[in-house]
Amino acid sequence: MSFVPKPKVLFILSSHSKFGDTGNPTGWYLPEFAHPYAVLAPHAEISVASPAGGEAPLDPGSVELFKEDPVCMTFYKQQSHLWKNTDKLENYIGKAADFDLIFVAGGHGPLWDLTDNASLQKLLAEFYDSGKVVAAVCHGTCALLNVKLTNGELIIKDQPVTGFSNDEEKQIGLDEAVPFSLQTELIKNGGKYEKASAPWGAHISVGRNGRMITGQNPASAAGIAELFLKSYNSGRK
Repeated sequence: MSFVPKPKVLFILSSHSKFGDTGNPTGWYLPEFAHPYAVLAPHAEISVASPAGGEAPLDPGSVELFKEDPVCMTFYKQQSHLWKNTDKLENYIGKAADFDLIFVAGGHGPLWDLTDNASLQKLLAEFYDSGKVVAAVCHGTCALLNVKLTNGELIIKDQPVTGFSNDEEKQIGLDEAVPFSLQTELIKNGGKYEKASAPWGAHISVGRNGRMITGQNPASAAGIAELFLKSYNSGRK
């Protein structure tokens, strides 16, 4: 049996902690890091970055909502060093060749600090142009909205893509509070938006010949990691 090297994964978390002008806390969403981490950690080398570096704010609402989820609670209790000591994402510019996957976690925080982050857009484009896999889940897909490839084309243009749906945003009562509707913007920027048959169902979209993977919501997070690992291992046997 041939040796398959461990893939190297870079997780991106939001540094934004306040929900607009409401003063309510937000940040990255627990299951959207915890679940893919649980899938990847036994098989991969993992790094974590955020725009500001240091502690990336965890949305406290996600901790409460998933307090009965054993994967989330184990991660929350045992892996806090991962989000309390993140690197600055700009430090990874030019290092895409050292990694195999970049994964943008969701939560409402990304809508404010990852959508138009020039360093992250450059980093995502570098990963793709280096032949690596670009992934995002839920609101984290906002990071892909304005990423341009070397040919000037938006990475999501004419590609299957998903993210938190307008229906889901409405069901949690935040459709009028968010700075923009992710589903609407993904469509506006040329993406072929897909979603599960019913809100909160898992749905994963694969574009760019397998090099762009997006998940609709928390239920989709682990599946992205599983799909990446399957593809990575099959490509190196």
